[in-house]
Amino acid sequence: MSAYIIEGGHPLDGSVRIHGAKNSVLPILAACLLAPGECVIHNCPELSDVAASLDILRHLGCRAERQGDAVVVDASAPTGWDVPDALMREMRSSVIFLGAILGRMGRAELCAPGGCELGPRPIDLHLAALERMGAVIREDHGALDCTVPMGRLHGAEIVLSFPSVGATQNVLIAAVLAEGRTILRGAAQEPEIDDLIRFLNGAGARIRQDFAGTLIVDGVDSLHAVRHRVIPDRIAAATYLCCAAAAGGSITVEGCVPAHLAAVLPPLEQAGCRVRTWRDAVAITVPERLGSLGWVRTMPYPGFPTDAQAPLMAAALKADGTTVFTETIF
Repeated sequence: MSAYIIEGGHPLDGSVRIHGAKNSVLPILAACLLAPGECVIHNCPELSDVAASLDILRHLGCRAERQGDAVVVDASAPTGWDVPDALMREMRSSVIFLGAILGRMGRAELCAPGGCELGPRPIDLHLAALERMGAVIREDHGALDCTVPMGRLHGAEIVLSFPSVGATQNVLIAAVLAEGRTILRGAAQEPEIDDLIRFLNGAGARIRQDFAGTLIVDGVDSLHAVRHRVIPDRIAAATYLCCAAAAGGSITVEGCVPAHLAAVLPPLEQAGCRVRTWRDAVAITVPERLGSLGWVRTMPYPGFPTDAQAPLMAAALKADGTTVFTETIF
């Protein structure tokens, strides 16, 4: 598609169903590499990043195909440990495959990830954590040559200086087959992390969380294939709610988890929107004129998500009064 043609002035009305969470399914697809056999991932969205992940899995020697809303990945006999630059640069989250390849193959060759042009995406937290687990990583003009001299990663105590979602996911994926115990402090707390943990534990991993939010992983010798349903995409749900706030009208967002939107709903309500929630749906009715949304500050989960800041700002453009956005993540 070369252009979008938008005819404005029409309030939104009706309902929309939310697809599976992109930020959840991508690390789960990478983690399928650890489980010999046929994993079935339900509620898998049809997105370019998902297609790129399946291409990477096929290049590594897995069978990966879509069956309706599900994706089937058979990682019984992977044959590769390298990912070509062209595949790595198709999406910015492709570095999530690093922990999976090292955990299964003991070696990985890839380049820095690509994807949307939002500025630099440093992966130093990922690399430092994997080095603490025994990986030897050589960097040469953006190329990464990673080996595990002992043949298997080992557990380690890792403290993240920032609760990076990607680094947390990479450590979890790498740690489940590592020898011994990995203790991860400062981990991200997003619902997508919980979803990855559910997938890994369902496949035979041993991951638990203590009262302080620290993640503890006791390595196992092997995983097994599993069926898993991906959680709904909370960012997509937030985007539709913000679209209604900007355009006016009344919509129902179905198939979502309202608890995952706890930080997004209060600014909309403050602006005068009527918000109702059910177990798996949120309805919003927008007033004729929005009021100020107050002060919106992006923070790691459970704070206001940075990915919802832009659509909410679009809604704020037509609101009376002043809304202040403070961006601390992007």
